[in-house]
This record gives sequence, structure tokens and C-alpha cells, in this order.
Amino acid sequence: MNTAGFSPKTDLTEDQQKQRHLQKQGEIPRHIAVIMDGNGRWARSRGSVRIFGHKAGVDSVRDITEVCAQIGVKYLTLYAFSTENWERPKGEVSALMKLLVQTLRSETRKLDENDIKLTSIGNVDRLPPSCRRELEDAKALTAENGRMELCLALSYSGRWDVRQAVNAISKKVKEGNIDPDDINDELISDHLATANMPDPDLIVRTSGEFRLSNFLLWQSAYSEIYVTDTFWPDFRRDELYKAISSYQSRDRRFGKVSAPGDVEEASIALK
Repeated sequence: MNTAGFSPKTDLTEDQQKQRHLQKQGEIPRHIAVIMDGNGRWARSRGSVRIFGHKAGVDSVRDITEVCAQIGVKYLTLYAFSTENWERPKGEVSALMKLLVQTLRSETRKLDENDIKLTSIGNVDRLPPSCRRELEDAKALTAENGRMELCLALSYSGRWDVRQAVNAISKKVKEGNIDPDDINDELISDHLATANMPDPDLIVRTSGEFRLSNFLLWQSAYSEIYVTDTFWPDFRRDELYKAISSYQSRDRRFGKVSAPGDVEEASIALK
């Protein structure tokens, strides 16, 4: 839903007014990445098993995907399953794979209807055949959509990503297609799993943990990070609005100074 099509403020719902306020308040991040953490703790706090939290987290995925498309986010990357997650108990991993298949089957048609393209990053060859088939079918169905790209990080880790980029570049050097002196940041970025999308402007982490957990390590060099104590199953659009508002309040200098006056002040201080 494009809130730009509304005219009088009285025609807007409360949520649409919040979205319009954000759009007027500042820049909407082009790419938001989310570390969806806290499903297990959310379930335990309710006396239930961990998979119950993962199932509840699907509702948050649905809501956050919908609102990102509504407010103009172009890329949304969700850390759905890390390389390290394979070390969890076999029963939980099996349940997560079944949940992935069920979610793809139930949600892909809705993504397509809303012009959202589904992609993935990670070592998906490790996924069970049923998951790979469902994932590839969903990606094929939505391949031509252009409103927003929803990227699932599956069997993904930042170190795996950098390692496979280094391997690919090394092979090209060995074959004589690349000179070692030509290796720069841009070349490395072009060989990462995220080569077709911009680096994330904003990384959101739920459940209050202050770490990246091996997620988009190269790509997050200048990302703004927002941490909330809210567990992922409780993270809905109002929480995302807070994250975006925080992002809009920050001065993104990318290692530079924000104004010429800062340089002058520094020069005077050194005299």
C-alpha cells in the first residue's frame, strides 16, 4: 500500500499516519537487515518448546515484510538460519526446515501479489532437498517483481561469505583473469553473496544482544545498528518505526567530517 496516494490526513489510518510521518521526518533506509533473535527465549518464557517461538516469529516476518514494502524500503534481509545453527539439536533443525517449507508454501503467493521479489544468500546446498525445491520455486515465481526484494539468509555466515569470495577471486587470479594488484574493496564486494544489493543502511537486532553473530561482516562496515530488548516474535511494525526513527536521527559521516567547520575547529585545536 502506497501511503503517498492519500490526501487529507483524516483519510489515513493511525498506522498510515505513522508511516507518512516517518517518510516526512527523514530518509527511509534503502536496505534494512534484521538479526531475528529471541524466539527460543520467548517460547520458554511462556512455558513452551523452542519451535513454538519460531512459529510465532513467522507472524513478525509477515508484518515487517509488509510494512517495509509500504514505507519504501527496497531491500529487506532476514537472518533466518545461520551456518552455526546446524549445530543445534537435530530435532530443532528438522522442525525449522519443515517450518521453512510450510512458510514458503503459504507466503509466496502473497509476496507475488504484492510485487515482492524473494531471493536468498548462503550455502543453500546444505538445505534438505524439499527446502531447496520450495525455495527455488518461490524465487522463480517472484523473480520479475520490483517493489521490494526480500532476501532470506539461509545457512549463511559472514565468514563463509568472505571465504567463498576469496576462493572465487583466487581462482580467477590463478587462471590469469585477474591481477592481484586489481583486488580492491569493490572487487571483493562483487564476489560476495550480496553482490546484487547495496550494503545495509540499518541492521536491527532483537532480544538485546550486542553482537553481529557472523552476519554480513563485510557489508556492515558502515551500517547503523539498532538493538532492542524485544524478542523477535513480539517485534512488529511499531518497533520497526522506532528503529527507523533512530536511524534518521543519526549523522552518517562514513569516516568523514559532517561540515567544513569541523575541519576548521580541528585545525585551530592543533595550533
